[in-house]
Amino acid sequence: MTTVDLPLLPLGRGTDLDTERGVECPGDLPPASDPNLVERARVAKEKLGERLFILGHHYQRDEVIQFADVTGDSFKLAREAAARPEAEYIVFCGVHFMAESADILTSDEQTVILPDLAAGCSMADMARLGQVEDAWDALADAGVGDVVVPITYMNSSADIKAFCGRHGGAVCTSSNAEVALRWAYEQHGPDTKVLFFPDQHLGRNTAVLQLGLSLDDCVVWNPLLPNGGLTTEELRAARIILWKGHCSVHGRFSPDVIDELRAKDPEINILVHPECTHEVVLKADLIGSTEFIIDTIRKAPAGSSWAIGTELNLVKRLAQAHPDLSISFLDRNVCYCSTMNRIDLPHLVRTLESLVAGQVLNVIDVDDDTEHWAKVALDRMLALPAKAPADD
Repeated sequence: MTTVDLPLLPLGRGTDLDTERGVECPGDLPPASDPNLVERARVAKEKLGERLFILGHHYQRDEVIQFADVTGDSFKLAREAAARPEAEYIVFCGVHFMAESADILTSDEQTVILPDLAAGCSMADMARLGQVEDAWDALADAGVGDVVVPITYMNSSADIKAFCGRHGGAVCTSSNAEVALRWAYEQHGPDTKVLFFPDQHLGRNTAVLQLGLSLDDCVVWNPLLPNGGLTTEELRAARIILWKGHCSVHGRFSPDVIDELRAKDPEINILVHPECTHEVVLKADLIGSTEFIIDTIRKAPAGSSWAIGTELNLVKRLAQAHPDLSISFLDRNVCYCSTMNRIDLPHLVRTLESLVAGQVLNVIDVDDDTEHWAKVALDRMLALPAKAPADD
C-alpha cells in the first residue's frame, strides 16, 4: 500500500485544491500514460457489444469505472452478472475473490475474466483453507466442534466459502452480517458458537453492537500461533471466535482523527464502514456497508459536513458527485487499496482488445466441487431474511 502524508483536507465544497497543492485532489492517481487508451477501450467495448458485460467495484479507479456497465459492491456485482445470461464475457474490475463469486453464480456458458490476476485481497489472503481446517480441528479437540457454525465474510476465497458450505455455515456481507449471525446462533441452541472469518472487526462490531454480546464473549484466533493462541477454556467460554484478519484500508482509520475533526467542526457527521476497528466504530455517527454509505450521502442535506471512513476512490467520487456537501477522508494519509488499483486502464484495454481478437485472457474458473459447496453457503445467505427481526 502506498500512502502520502497530508493535512486533513476536505475533498468537497469550499476547497480550492488547485491553488493549495497544484493538483485536483490530494493523492490523485496519475492518468494512464497513453492518452489513446480511453478511445481504444471505447472502440473495443463497442465491437464486443452485448457479448460483453463489465462490472466495476466502487473502489476502482475513475479511468476504469467509466467503462463499467454496472457498479456496486462485490455481491451485488456477482448477482448482476448472473442476471445477464446473454453476456458471454464477464469482465470483473475488482479483485480475485469477487471474480470467483461471479464465476460461481453465473452459468457454465459465461466466462469470467479478471483483467489482472495479481489483483487479490490482503484480507481474503489472511484466511487460508489449511489454516481454517486446523482451527476447526482444534475446536473439535476442545469439545465444542459440534456446536460451532462457520460464517465467512464475502471477502474470502471460494474454497473458504466452500468450507462453510460443507460444515453447515454460510456467507455474509457487511450489510447482512447481523442477520447471518442471528441465523447461526439458532442452529445449535444456546450453546452455539460462531467461527467468523476473515475480518475480525466486522465480526466484533456486529456481535457487540447489533447482537448485544460483550467483548468478553469474543476471542481472536491467530492462525500463526499454536491453537490460535487460545486455551481450551477460552474456546469453550467464547460465544464468537474471530479470525485475526482485517482490511488493510479500513484498519488504518483511528479514533484520534475523529476527535480532531470534531474539535474543528462539532457538526461533522462521521460515517464509517464496519470493517473499521471497534474503537473507530464506537466514535462514529453512522456505520454501514458501501451501499449504505453511498445512500446516506445521496440523502444528506445540502451544506452538511461528512468525514467518511472507507476507500479513497469512493470517497473522492462521492465528493465530486455531491458538491453541495463538505466531504473529508477520515485519515491523515492518502491511501488507496493497492490491490484494487491493479486494475488500471492498460490492463482493461489489453483484456478487451484480446477478446476482440478472439483471445480470452485471465479466466477465473472455480472447480466443480468447490463451486458446488461455495454455492451452498451463498444460497444459505440468500435464503436469510433481508433484515433482522426487531428486538422485543
